[in-house]
Amino acid sequence: MISYRVKSNELPGTNLGEVYKSAYKIFHEIERSTRRKPYVRSVYFKKEKIFFDFFWNHLKQKGPKQRFKRLKLFRSAIELIKYSRNVPTIKINPHNKKEVFYRFAGQTANNLFIVQIKENKRSKRKYFMSCFPVE
Repeated sequence: MISYRVKSNELPGTNLGEVYKSAYKIFHEIERSTRRKPYVRSVYFKKEKIFFDFFWNHLKQKGPKQRFKRLKLFRSAIELIKYSRNVPTIKINPHNKKEVFYRFAGQTANNLFIVQIKENKRSKRKYFMSCFPVE
């Protein structure tokens, strides 16, 4: 898998509260630019919309350390979704055959990370699920 080199750095902050504020500020800008559901358009998927429906709920299921690590990568993950043309790894969900997972690799100045996008085969809708550092 070829990683996409992002220009943005990780979000600044030393604790979860600081990082959450700056991540939510970025999300709120995206939210204000759309009328209904917040989304970003992806170059790889031919300018199709990628929605954020599952990201925040998925993040709440994680512990504070994992939330902190994942939120630090939020800006970089959005940049990767918008501009990456690299081919992701594609995997069918073993629990639900109607869903496909796309995993894009990205690289900041400090580390590697993965962005996961879920596609519903029936509706062809795509959802930003998660972003996490490679360890």
